[in-house]
Amino acid sequence: MNQTRNHPFRYARQDMETARETPDTPQTRAPAYRLAFADPDFLCRDELRPVRLQLELLKPEMLMSEYGIKSTVVLFGGARIPAPANKDSARTQTLADLSEFYDEAREFARKITERSMANDKGENVIVTGGGPGVMEAGNRGAEDAGGVSIGLNIVLPHEQAPNEFVTPDLAFNFHYFAIRKMHFLMRAAAIAVFPGGFGTLDELFESLTLIQTGRMQRIPFLLFGKEFWTRIIDWEALSDAGTISEDDLDLFRFVETADEAIEIMDNWHLPQTKRDGVPGR
Repeated sequence: MNQTRNHPFRYARQDMETARETPDTPQTRAPAYRLAFADPDFLCRDELRPVRLQLELLKPEMLMSEYGIKSTVVLFGGARIPAPANKDSARTQTLADLSEFYDEAREFARKITERSMANDKGENVIVTGGGPGVMEAGNRGAEDAGGVSIGLNIVLPHEQAPNEFVTPDLAFNFHYFAIRKMHFLMRAAAIAVFPGGFGTLDELFESLTLIQTGRMQRIPFLLFGKEFWTRIIDWEALSDAGTISEDDLDLFRFVETADEAIEIMDNWHLPQTKRDGVPGR
């Protein structure tokens, strides 16, 4: 990271190096003597949670800005959906059948990345959760096009490591789900949601809620696989019950293929509602 001197003070990094060269004494070995910002034990204390939240917000934001990322196309989807070549090892027949969406996610990401590179490399960069399944397909498609993609990984007990297709300089790791979700949406120009489980449903409904309540701009919102989504969620029942309005069903579109999704993105028009008058929109 570039450090252009614009003040007369020593850099913190310089003092970290100097501190390592101090004499080895009981005083210098004591935890109290460590520089606060270079002391992992101190930074991990419960009282420092607000600082850690700020750091997780700042680090990816700063690095993406320095890399020139202006906007993103978000891919959400299941980590367990296999590539078609591996579908015979899927734990259920449904997962094996859903493997077609691995290829659609890969194709969608490839075409979005090609368009981005032809116009402005910083616009519409693919971002995924960085893991396997649909996430891998998204990062892989961007690599197929010769472009870059972002992976927003998170530390979990049994999974997940970044997939091999995430651009290394744009591979981030998170402790806080909430901050990770913010980074998914802060630059989002479109959201594509593929079949998935609890994590995908969480991301789907949080994003829709932000748009529904006017906390986020309305952007192309695409659900790949109408049969899957209408089977697990009775959207019409929510509207009939009055727990959502009929207009809320227009906040997203069902699509089946990458080409259909891109066509809808290019012609995304929604009727104006009172929600569009929310201050700050």
